[in-house]
Amino acid sequence: MKKYSIETFVGIFVVIGLLCVAYMTVKLGKVSIFGDDYYLLYARFASVSGLRAGNLVEIDGIEVGRVERLSIDQEKQMAVVELKVRKDIKVYDDAGASIKTAGLIGDKFVKIDPGGAGEILKPGGIITETTSPMDLEELISKYAFGDIKKDDKKETK
Repeated sequence: MKKYSIETFVGIFVVIGLLCVAYMTVKLGKVSIFGDDYYLLYARFASVSGLRAGNLVEIDGIEVGRVERLSIDQEKQMAVVELKVRKDIKVYDDAGASIKTAGLIGDKFVKIDPGGAGEILKPGGIITETTSPMDLEELISKYAFGDIKKDDKKETK
């Protein structure tokens, strides 16, 4: 009889441990099982150089979502960024999105200016005002090889 009670106790302990591990995995991985507190928005950019799925989406320096997926619009020849934004955040149809760098050589993130003069974008809406990231390597190479032209305006007196 004691053998079965010890095995039962160990079995219950293992099940509780597995439930704790599953709970921590969901919480730390920011995975939602029973419902999603986010909605999807899309933004088209000429270039998304350095941006990856999982990068942050920020409004006024506060994290409000993540980059869900990157794809290409073959018709318009533009990169399409799928943004996962918290449901409590309102983004208007006059909003703007730009790709920024955290620090000098940090990760890229999408910065949204939420607008406010138009209508609220519904899930699946498209942010039309976008700014692509500045290519730092291209600017440095232009400067290093003398491709940047100086302003040759002459003053007239």
